[in-house]
Amino acid sequence: MPVYISLLRGINLGPYKRMKMESLRTSAETLGFSSVKTYIQSGNMVFRASRLSTATVSRQLEERIVKDFGFSSAVVSRTRAELEKVIRDNPFLKHSGGEPSRVHVIFLPDAPTPPAVKELERLTHSPDRSCCLEREIYLYLPFGVGRSSLTNNPVERKWLSRATMRNWTTVCALARMASEL
Repeated sequence: MPVYISLLRGINLGPYKRMKMESLRTSAETLGFSSVKTYIQSGNMVFRASRLSTATVSRQLEERIVKDFGFSSAVVSRTRAELEKVIRDNPFLKHSGGEPSRVHVIFLPDAPTPPAVKELERLTHSPDRSCCLEREIYLYLPFGVGRSSLTNNPVERKWLSRATMRNWTTVCALARMASEL
C-alpha cells in the first residue's frame, strides 16, 4: 500500500478549530487508512492507503473532518515520492547555502496560475526569497514568517486559500516518518 502525507490547514491555532491528534488518527482509520501517525499538533499525518490520487485522499479527509469535528479544514496531500522530491528540489538549500531554520514550504493542492506566480514574485522583497516549483512554493525568510514581506498579503488571500505552509524541520520529519512506514 502506498504511503501518503496529509497536511491540514489552520487547525489548533488559538482557540479555533481544535482537534486532538488521537481523534484525527481515528478519523483517518475510519476511512480505511492504516499505520496512521501524526506529527506535532498542527495536523500533519503520515499513513498507508489504497492507491488513490492525492486529491481523492484530501477530499476524503476533508469530508471526514466535517463529520467528526463539525468544522472544515483544507487538506493537501502528497505521496511519499512527491515529498521526497520536495526535499530534493529545495532551491534554497542546494544553491544559496540557506539556513534550514529559515526555509518554509507552501503546499498547494494544484499548481498556481502564472498570474499568481508573478504576483508572488512582485510581493517578495529582499532579503526574503520565493521560488515556485510545480505545486510547492519555497520560501527563504531570514527574519522569520512574522517579519516577512509575504505575511498577510493579497497572494495568500486570493490564490493560496487552500494551501498550507510548513517549516523545513516539519517537512523533513514527515519525510523520515513516511520512509519508516
